[in-house]
Amino acid sequence: MNPGDVAWILASSALVCMMIPALALFYGGMVGSRRILNMMMMCFGGASLVAVLWAFFGYSMSFGNSVGGLGLIGDVSEYLGMDKLLVEDPDAAIPPALFAAFQLFFACVTTALVAGAAAGRMKFGAWMVFAGVWATLVYFPIAHWVFAFTSADGSVTGGWIASGIKAIDFAGGTAVHMNAGVAALALALVLGRSSGWPKMEHTKPHSRPLVLVGAGLLWVGWFGFNAGSALSAGQSASVVFLNTAVAAAAGLLAWALVERLRRGAATSMGAASGLVSALVAITPACGAVSPLGAVAIGAIAGAVCSLAIEWKFRLGFDDSLDVVGVHLVGGIIGTLLVGFFATDSAPNGVSGLFYGGGPQQLGIQAVATGAVLAYSFILTWVIAKVLDMTIGLRIHEEDELRGIDLAAHAEDAYLTDEDPVNLGSATSRP
Repeated sequence: MNPGDVAWILASSALVCMMIPALALFYGGMVGSRRILNMMMMCFGGASLVAVLWAFFGYSMSFGNSVGGLGLIGDVSEYLGMDKLLVEDPDAAIPPALFAAFQLFFACVTTALVAGAAAGRMKFGAWMVFAGVWATLVYFPIAHWVFAFTSADGSVTGGWIASGIKAIDFAGGTAVHMNAGVAALALALVLGRSSGWPKMEHTKPHSRPLVLVGAGLLWVGWFGFNAGSALSAGQSASVVFLNTAVAAAAGLLAWALVERLRRGAATSMGAASGLVSALVAITPACGAVSPLGAVAIGAIAGAVCSLAIEWKFRLGFDDSLDVVGVHLVGGIIGTLLVGFFATDSAPNGVSGLFYGGGPQQLGIQAVATGAVLAYSFILTWVIAKVLDMTIGLRIHEEDELRGIDLAAHAEDAYLTDEDPVNLGSATSRP
């Protein structure tokens, strides 16, 4: 093992872990002041549950030897409890336990992303049950499809997307962003619209500075997310790091420009969303394109996603924090544009249509996109529908209008003039 590689993946794992509180801040600033605690708790709670499931069976389902060699699901018994990861593998480039920890945070972040579609109107207990079932039935199988590669000696069979059709998804445009985005759509459809949607004064963003801080921390964390996926500290990680940086900047500028032309002002919320949408789009393509290709992908994603977030009003679904418009649309853009902008001089070594390649890679990218979208949407809709018919998903309307924080967590995020503490009392409400 190269100590530099091990150190880089350790640092990358910490960066991806930081994306969980960064997402909580990003989402938390977008909701009303009486919804922020619940939103942040959904991120932390869902991520924590998935981490425990990962230790029990999630890693094995995702990276175990493919059952029957079909590339659909890993052998759940192979790494059950992860005890096998305690023994050092002399042939591994990095410790297997470190790879498991790195991928653990991908599962956590993906689940937390889905929470944005349910902001302020879903029971916290129902969310926790949903998160656990969804990770088990949706994320872990798709992670096997996309991230599990067949070993060089053929002793381990990987997923059908990674090793079968060989679609390019360097760090999770399909398994993470499209998966979370289309799952958010299915959950939003089952949950239904928020009370008073779309004109809801009680749900307006209460802290734009928090949104910007969260977006900035996500940008930093994304370097671990993307460049860490090279699994070594070398040329590939360096190219991916550069592509991630310039794509994000291009997305911010493109969104701001579209806003300026359409509405007369470039907003802070738009800047944060443009940054994230470009990071989403470059995630699958970061190892396949040149820096100029990364700029193009980031700019296209920023511009298109700025228009896509309005689809929820036209189509009538309440995607509270635009998970669909940013992560679903951005993930599709980045995955498909690999077929156009990929260059064989980049780490993935494949050429797209703009660099002399044929349409084959674009077709492969489209197949991977369609499969992930169909599987995730159908399974998520079924999971949400069953839970809604059994334990129920929605909180009471009066709690929704008053703010879910007090109802679900017996806390307020901020003290008000009516709070006993502000009136000089030594006690506060529970």
